[in-house]
Amino acid sequence: MNRSDLTITWGTFTHPIFQERPLYLARTEVGLCRITWPTETFETLKNWVAKHFPEAELVEDQSRLLPYIQELEEYCNGERTAFTLPIDMRGTSFQTSVWKALQEIPFGVTKSYSDIAERIDNPKAVRAVGTANGANPIPIIVPCHRVIGKSKALTGFRGGLKAKERLLTLEGFHGFTSVGHKRFQF
Repeated sequence: MNRSDLTITWGTFTHPIFQERPLYLARTEVGLCRITWPTETFETLKNWVAKHFPEAELVEDQSRLLPYIQELEEYCNGERTAFTLPIDMRGTSFQTSVWKALQEIPFGVTKSYSDIAERIDNPKAVRAVGTANGANPIPIIVPCHRVIGKSKALTGFRGGLKAKERLLTLEGFHGFTSVGHKRFQF
């Protein structure tokens, strides 16, 4: 397949944990490449695809996303603790190293940004880890919500601190402080 033949399929997922607001999911032939937060719009997805796959066609096809939707549904219902379907992570080598480290954090466990920096053998890159964490294109499945401040504060979160709190609570983790930067209080 040449680059101009690339089709990215997308669909939506809603759940009470996200107040029935849609999450947009997209996949390549390799695997899931993007999940938006309920605070993000379809435009967010379109812009991300245009940036990372400039020649791709974005086509709605809910049926191609059903296996991912089923795993997300099971997770949000407390019936799943790990995801098994393939993903297609697109980012810099530093970002992908952070995202791989996130995938190693077990269900119900949290790590700090400095823990992740240590894990990727770059202990001084704490802020860069935070930036990469915030750029994670496949949240929930690549569990960026499991990264909290060293002080146990929820800190910033692109999906909003309420979503982070709900996901951690769903996983049975309650050892956090419900504070963070005001711009993430939605």
